[in-house]
Amino acid sequence: MKYLDEFRNASLTKNLSDKIKEIVTQHWTIMEICGGQTHSILKYGIEELLPENISLVHGPGCPVCVTPLEMIDKAVAIASHDNVIFTSFGDMVRVPGSRYDLLAVKADGFDVRMVYSPLDAVTLAEKNPEKQVVFFAVGFETTAPANAMAVVEAKRRGLKNFSILCSHVLVPPAIEALLSNPHTKIQAFLAAGHVCTVMGYEEYIPLSARFKIPIVITGFEPVDILQGIYFAVKQLEEKKHEVENQYSRVVLKEGNLQARKLLSAVFDIVDRPWRGIGVIPKSGFKLKDEFSEFDAEKIFNVASISTKESSLCIAGEVLQGLKKPYECSAFKKSCTPEHPLGAPMVSSEGACAAYFHYKKVI
Repeated sequence: MKYLDEFRNASLTKNLSDKIKEIVTQHWTIMEICGGQTHSILKYGIEELLPENISLVHGPGCPVCVTPLEMIDKAVAIASHDNVIFTSFGDMVRVPGSRYDLLAVKADGFDVRMVYSPLDAVTLAEKNPEKQVVFFAVGFETTAPANAMAVVEAKRRGLKNFSILCSHVLVPPAIEALLSNPHTKIQAFLAAGHVCTVMGYEEYIPLSARFKIPIVITGFEPVDILQGIYFAVKQLEEKKHEVENQYSRVVLKEGNLQARKLLSAVFDIVDRPWRGIGVIPKSGFKLKDEFSEFDAEKIFNVASISTKESSLCIAGEVLQGLKKPYECSAFKKSCTPEHPLGAPMVSSEGACAAYFHYKKVI
């Protein structure tokens, strides 16, 4: 299959592995920012193809994982209303809140539904005018345009019973926060190709220059990731710090201008809390005032809900690349995919889930 077999090609993979081994002369630590890349790295054994002096650490690029605990509690509170149809992508329904997850709310008899698109939720609102339909709008810049379009479409249709619970976060401010941490080990980044497909990579250029760090826009298949690592190592060895686009078959420097225009029309940029990390300035979206009638936090008066993280879960340190999942005392013990303490164990993009399923840890 085109764009599948060729980017999992064994000879290309070996060739890139050999090229990395040829040029590396010292130890380098590289963070892949995206949870999808983390899963590919572990699923395909990419770390085993690298020399010992290349360390990969895993970043906060799993939108489910960084959705703050209080936002899950807000979702649970809204979904627990008799007159609400609460809709979400499937990856959010088992993420634990402080007491319950959305699947438990559904088991209690409330109307929680998994949908494939936020526009499905708009259609549900149109067909069920006696119900309030809420969509859980979670994700990075990748999913934000579709959620913005759902709000625009609901306004166009004159719907008064549709809203979104908005928890969108942005990648560049997260990179800045990670690099500003004095304990960081990161010397280069593999940036998320799908985010850059929407937003482009102009925002990464000043970050690379300010922190003197290579940032390589990278895809998700084995050849993509190994080539991204090769580009990053080559820059490090040559003492360069630039933004490179490995994922050029998809990503343009300016991104998708139509999508970016839509995001600017619907959302404002605000400070956002990240699960396990804390508040990162100017790192998220919220609906503009002219779309406040679609803001579920205001409609259901849940903005004041706040909660504390589990003291046993080290998700924050894992998401910042400071620790690996197996360094958590709860890993595979009191924290498993069936009984997760934190979102990285239950999310399909979470580092803890990836280690649980793919990595043999003694």
